[in-house]
Order: sequence, then C-alpha cells, then structure tokens
Amino acid sequence: MSEVERATPATGAPAIWEKCPSCGEINYKKLVERRLSVCPRCGHHLRLTLEQRLLITVDRGSFRERDAEVGAADPLGFRDRRSYAERLAAVRRETGRKEAVVTGTARIGGHAVALGVFDFAFLGGSMGSGVGERLTRLIEHAAAKRLPLVVVSASGGARMQEGIFSLLQMAKVGAALAGLRTRGVPFISLMTDPTTGGVTASFAMLGDVIVAEPRALIGFAGPRVIAETIRQPLPEGFQRSEFLLEHGQLDLVVERRDLKETLRRLLAFFADSPAVP
Repeated sequence: MSEVERATPATGAPAIWEKCPSCGEINYKKLVERRLSVCPRCGHHLRLTLEQRLLITVDRGSFRERDAEVGAADPLGFRDRRSYAERLAAVRRETGRKEAVVTGTARIGGHAVALGVFDFAFLGGSMGSGVGERLTRLIEHAAAKRLPLVVVSASGGARMQEGIFSLLQMAKVGAALAGLRTRGVPFISLMTDPTTGGVTASFAMLGDVIVAEPRALIGFAGPRVIAETIRQPLPEGFQRSEFLLEHGQLDLVVERRDLKETLRRLLAFFADSPAVP
C-alpha cells in the first residue's frame, strides 16, 4: 500500500489527509494526488504505485505487458521466520503481480518504447531470477525491434532469498545491455526513490541517459552502513540525486511533472539521430 493510499485505522476507509514523510506537513490527500504525489509544501516526491507510474509516464492505453507469466523460483528453499515461497505467495496476493518488475511496450509522447517499471511494493522491488529474466527478455526484444529502452527503477537491490542466483542477474542484464548497445539502440534509465544495491550497481547506471527524480536515494550500500564503515561523517545530501548530479553520476534531475515531456524530448532526439553501433 502506498503512502497516499493508507487507510484510517478506525474505519478502514481511505485516508483524507496525508502526512509528508519529509517535512511532516499534513496535506489534503486529493491535493497531493493532483500534484502527482508531490508535497505542496516541501516538494518531496512520494513513492508511486506501479499503476500511478504508468499513468503519468506513458500515453494513455498504450501499454502492453510482456512475459507476465515469468516469476521467481526458490532454488535454495530459503527460510527465515517464513519460507521464501510463503513470502512470494503473500506478496503476489497483495499486489496481483508475479514479480517486482512489469515489462512491455508502450508509447511516450507518440514514440514507441520497450518499458520496464519496478514495483517497490513487491518485496522492495528486489531483483531476483524472475526480474532478471523479464528484463533480459525485454532488452532482447528492444534490440530485435530497435525500440528505445526505458527502465524506471525503484529497488532495494538484489533479493537475498535467492543468494548467488540474484547476484548473477546483474551480469545477465548487463550482458543483454551490451548487446543492445552494439545495435545502436538507446537506453534511458530513470531512477526513483530508492534505487540501491545491485540494481544501481548494474543496469540502472548503464543508461545512455541517466535521469532521476529530485531527492531520490541512489547508491549501493546505505548511508548509515557507509558512515559506520569509514567512521566519518558523510557530506550533506550524500547519495541523493542532486549530490550525484553535481558529481557527474547523473545526467538530469527532473521534477515529476516534467518527466513525461523530458522523456519525449529525449526519445525525439534519439529518433532524429542516426543509429551508430
């Protein structure tokens, strides 16, 4: 359940008010929704559901899902307080999806694209074998059809319940992107809050153009882990998108209201440019 959709405990009815997790302002829920889930006081970009992300990103009615049957396996028979199989079954019931990424084709500003969108509500958008397989198939489809690739990331990283199998997805997806690049097909990576771990360390940072939403947490290990490891205070805003832009790791930081138009302009630029392997 997203921050904007949380129900009131007394009645179970949808909440009327929404507290900003950044500044603490109590906002009228419908006002926040009209602002694309951006706090009217401080500009904090709240996390979107997958459906909300598609609604504000692609041309209405243009998305066609691919490989919906591909899901995670349980190669290790992993168990902690609950088994991995039980966790998967529960989150699939809650979200109505089989995996943490949805892939397919769509149009953005009239431009046909191959699109992948992560769902943070599905085990923190973690990348396991199912996610790696869906992304690889999407990239191969983009290469075959010469469709620009757009991936919207929101992930805590590799899925620990699959161990080495989840880490191998980093190399698998990276190799597929290398094949895409040899075909001269562009890849636009859009990172939202948060994009961390193995997702950042692999395909999310391999885009021809790397875009992020404001104040998105982007990095490999978390700031607290890094601070405890090096035993030094971190710079203000460390691992936020503005900090990464200033230090050359991002190309653009774009307000949510401007994202679709920015993507349209980028796609138009690549469409007008000759494909050079």
